[in-house]
Amino acid sequence: MIYLFSGDDTKSKITSYERFIKSDYEKVETFFINKNDFDPIQIESFFSGSGLFFDRCIVIFSEIFENENIQTFILEKLENMANSENTFLFLEGSLNKIILDAFKKGRAQLNIFELSKEKKEKFNNFLLTYDFEKRDKLNLWIHFRQAVDIGVGMEELVGVLFWKAKDMILKKNFSKFKEEELKDFASKISYILPEARKNDIDAESYFEEFLLEAF
Repeated sequence: MIYLFSGDDTKSKITSYERFIKSDYEKVETFFINKNDFDPIQIESFFSGSGLFFDRCIVIFSEIFENENIQTFILEKLENMANSENTFLFLEGSLNKIILDAFKKGRAQLNIFELSKEKKEKFNNFLLTYDFEKRDKLNLWIHFRQAVDIGVGMEELVGVLFWKAKDMILKKNFSKFKEEELKDFASKISYILPEARKNDIDAESYFEEFLLEAF
């Protein structure tokens, strides 16, 4: 059986997922797979038969469709997963119609949680710049999480913080930062997303870690 939990309403999606796991699969052998530890041979073993040490398991994939090669592999194997005695659960962000149709064809149970257009447009990205200028680490992290949870893209957040650091340098606003610190921040943040893609690591986690360690 296949279950899909997707969409940009992260809070509702995770709440539904956790309720599902606790109700039916809390005591079942569980395997967690993300794009960084994805092994096609291991995945095929999950739907080709039962394991040596368990009769049934649930395999939970998290945000793996960011990788196109993994996406192609999974979509080709949905029928095998649907016919397996094991359960395959996918936790993803917003997915396009082609992918959703593939899951429907694979007889998956779809649980879609999308924010309304109004909610997506409410977030003010410049809240992060205000926090950065004040060197308010806690609120910078809080507003970062709020932005991510309602679907604001990493490119937007990186861009607005890069702009703010450069603006503070030009205006010689060094009340909370030294000039060298701002230049170092601007230099490093400009490489955040390219480095994440190059090393095939999760951009959100990489960016979040960078913000927490930046000052």
